[in-house]
Amino acid sequence: MCALANFVTHVDGYLDITTRRNSLVRLDEAAARKAVPAESSFLQTIVGRNGGLRATLAEVEAVAPTNATVLIAGETGTGKEVIARAIHELSPRRSRNLVKVNCAAMPAGLLESELFGHERGAFTGACTSHVGRFALADRGTLFLDEIGDMPLELQPKLLRVLQEREFEAVGSTRTTRVDVRVVVATNRDLRQMVRDGEFREDLYYRLNIFPISLPPLRERKSDIPELVKYFVQEFAASMDKTVDTIPEETMRSLVRHPWPGNVRELQNYVVRGVILSGDGVFKPALPESCEPLTMETLSPTLEDKVRHEILAACQHANWRLGGPRGAAARLGLKRTTLFYKMKRLGIVPPADNWQD
Repeated sequence: MCALANFVTHVDGYLDITTRRNSLVRLDEAAARKAVPAESSFLQTIVGRNGGLRATLAEVEAVAPTNATVLIAGETGTGKEVIARAIHELSPRRSRNLVKVNCAAMPAGLLESELFGHERGAFTGACTSHVGRFALADRGTLFLDEIGDMPLELQPKLLRVLQEREFEAVGSTRTTRVDVRVVVATNRDLRQMVRDGEFREDLYYRLNIFPISLPPLRERKSDIPELVKYFVQEFAASMDKTVDTIPEETMRSLVRHPWPGNVRELQNYVVRGVILSGDGVFKPALPESCEPLTMETLSPTLEDKVRHEILAACQHANWRLGGPRGAAARLGLKRTTLFYKMKRLGIVPPADNWQD
């Protein structure tokens, strides 16, 4: 599931947990959803009401029907792939392929073959011909993620296909023409990379025709309760569990947490919380990040609960932290993360029972 939850319908019944008097936030009040027609405004299909996010989505809706190249910028975990899919789904190309390539996941030689294809015998191990992603995306959309990690030596070939709509497969002299709409994404500062000689200036300007910037989650904290409730419902349903309430103190803590990993980190946190939940109540897990603010953002009551859970897990594991039966595995944490949190919470194991 993508970070912004792949075109989820808008969640009604938003609750302001900072002013709610009851100690529990009822999820059934947010369960009703409006069916959104396929051609309706994309503004209604993303969880969140933050002004910055809505302004970004308005830009998405404006550029989607065109063939303009789009550059999506944003921190890791903000939902860049979801925005790329939205651009495709709201475009006249929606009936054709949306082809995705992560430019950071492959070395230069393999990435060139993956993008443009290769002929049999073009290099050692090329036993058969291979159709590249540009050819697969013909008359559709090609999404190039982590474009800032594309090797310099491959960037001129990308520039050519963007300008001329043609390319040659590796080991071929035959020119292939394509009609592809390109959307790229990055979490890096491409302007600075151009200044540092790490990214071609002409390619940057060719990609930066219509830039879209995604706000980090820390700048849209008012959306956190809505996102939490949506994720809790989705994951509880997928795990065949009933989780219909969230302690208000837990929700306040989640709103205060900085979430450096953005929506993806929040999503992972909710998964762990749903796994730990019982009796229909969402049980808080420890945020994975170990930044100094992490424990300070937790309410005193929640911190006590966290301390109690760690102590119980350590005692049950006879104070063994690592291993498949250790306390870290029971809590769903890395051993180093658990050790860090124990140190911050002042949990000191008995000297005669300590087992790392």
